[in-house]
Amino acid sequence: MFSLSNMLIPAILFFALGFLAQLIRSDLKFPPDLAKTLSIYLLVGIGLHGGMELAKIDPADAIGAVAAALGLGFGLPIVAYFILSLVVRIDRLNAAAIAAHYGSVSAGTFVTAIAFLDSLKIPYESHPVIMLAIMESPAIIIGLALANMARKGGGNGHGKRVSRELVHDAFTNGSVVLLLGSMLIGAIAQPAGLDKIMPFYDTMFMGVLSLFLLDMGMEAARRIGDFKKVGPSLLVFGIAMPLIGGAIGLAVGHWLLGFGVGGTMLVAVLGASASYIAVPPAMRLAIPEASPALFLTLSLGVTFPFNIIVGIPLYFSAAQWLAR
Repeated sequence: MFSLSNMLIPAILFFALGFLAQLIRSDLKFPPDLAKTLSIYLLVGIGLHGGMELAKIDPADAIGAVAAALGLGFGLPIVAYFILSLVVRIDRLNAAAIAAHYGSVSAGTFVTAIAFLDSLKIPYESHPVIMLAIMESPAIIIGLALANMARKGGGNGHGKRVSRELVHDAFTNGSVVLLLGSMLIGAIAQPAGLDKIMPFYDTMFMGVLSLFLLDMGMEAARRIGDFKKVGPSLLVFGIAMPLIGGAIGLAVGHWLLGFGVGGTMLVAVLGASASYIAVPPAMRLAIPEASPALFLTLSLGVTFPFNIIVGIPLYFSAAQWLAR
């Protein structure tokens, strides 16, 4: 069973350290582009491990996970959009931009969840790694479609050009290419060759994750000042939406895909997380009218720390309860 001591793993404590360092106005800073380098390492490591596991299973067994990932990727932003439009009552262009973030995924949250499971020695299926790679793109496409609907099709052709660019970018985004490419390498490469490089991704993985979360803790703390621009109703959304997505992910992982506790928890994390790397630049291009202060503050300043501190253990406990 989960206890508070389970959260005292170094990676999560480093997130808290980064958050505290920013709050006390420490001069601690990361070198330029280091955070991006750490992200690349983590994505490649996840992809290679997922590909190696994928090579051990029948491809037909992964069809359900692929379908579930597409369903979550296309469905969750629509749910978020209607909540934002009808309940929170913000304008439809900002609603479309924010909704795209909540249909996509956070690799940082996902790898932290894997570290959490590893610390408890809980096994998990490899399929959620495939779902992680797939769920990035559909939400961008849905966000684009919702924004175009909000504009009621008006324009001078610029919207169509942006649409083509966004559809292309959704499938060629760097994180998607890294995950899918690394999974392919892990699935088809000779085991002897993989044995030579995997120590680099095994022994250093948790250390790199700790540095990544240290930087993310500082970045999340920087967003605290933007909370006044977000408003209380959006702050509530930033906590309520991951709970809704997490509940849907739990149902999909347990009842639809039949995963164990670890796999079900990871699907819940995918449903609950919000993108803060791939989607923001896409939304800035597609919806320049939307405010980055809103979608970045919500995804990185509210939902990410909520999932790291509260969500992961909560989804794990819920997955345990479902497995009884």
